[in-house]
Amino acid sequence: MQYYTWILTFHVMAFMSWMAMLFYQPRLYVYHTENKDKKDFVDVVKIQELKMYKYIGIPAMWAAIISGAVMLYLNPYLLSGQAGGWMHAKLFFALLLVIYSYSLGYYRKKLERDDYERSGSFFRAYNEVPTILSLLIVGYVITKTFSISFTLITLVVGSYIVYKVFKQKEK
Repeated sequence: MQYYTWILTFHVMAFMSWMAMLFYQPRLYVYHTENKDKKDFVDVVKIQELKMYKYIGIPAMWAAIISGAVMLYLNPYLLSGQAGGWMHAKLFFALLLVIYSYSLGYYRKKLERDDYERSGSFFRAYNEVPTILSLLIVGYVITKTFSISFTLITLVVGSYIVYKVFKQKEK
């Protein structure tokens, strides 16, 4: 346990780096789709998308996963029923963030091939997903509790925000 806080520090930094990609990558997709007729601009955005995803986001995601697994190995109490279930909820929503990360890779590859299946509005709304998931994750970690009402309220309000963003008029 002597290195636990150092591993935790690394985990938090990896999570922050991962979240930077999760927040910015869909924004790049908005710029990409809404400027698809400007080839020079799109070429630059494609490079940014690749570098952000491949060299920052995915390595940071794996660093967060591995450091989190090490912490769970060092402190298995967190997964016990006595801990209150908050870690299970955190892990569930972290898994959704992993799935979301790989979905960004899917969309990046489609945009790289100039396959504009989704609109700027879609990516604006999709950009809200990591905010909602990270709010839940951080809420569980800070409070060390699992609250059904916190979870439901966050999901309902978050879904409403995603809906309102998606229904905005294209710029």
